[in-house]
Amino acid sequence: MLVRLLYASKARDAITDELLASILAQSRKNNPQTGVTGVLCVCHGGVFLQLLEGGRDEVNHLYSKVLRDDRHTVVTLLEYAEITERRFSGWRMGRVDLDKINASIVLKYSEKPQIDPFGMSGSAALKLFEELASGASIMGGS
Repeated sequence: MLVRLLYASKARDAITDELLASILAQSRKNNPQTGVTGVLCVCHGGVFLQLLEGGRDEVNHLYSKVLRDDRHTVVTLLEYAEITERRFSGWRMGRVDLDKINASIVLKYSEKPQIDPFGMSGSAALKLFEELASGASIMGGS
């Protein structure tokens, strides 16, 4: 059974380029073996927004690792749903390129022109990811 999980968290420490590269490399290495696909966005203020799709057991296991990971605080589940098909199957772990985002797209789904997943509903965050994917604002990880 396929599921989609969308969560937000705050980084305990500053998110460096090296840390982000390490997270993405590990995800891109491990996800094909487990069948997990998804997208990661590092938002302003050290906030992660991540969408995971895959088998229920695999996605739940990965999310439980995030909950125990001391690099994250304020881990918040935004959406969890059984799905019939993936929306982000092309990405082992894609990354949102904030430099390619038009503020008007973010404003469609958010109160402010910066992505703030804690101020968005899960369905709004999912629609934002879908629009970013269709506009080529998600890169790498395929």
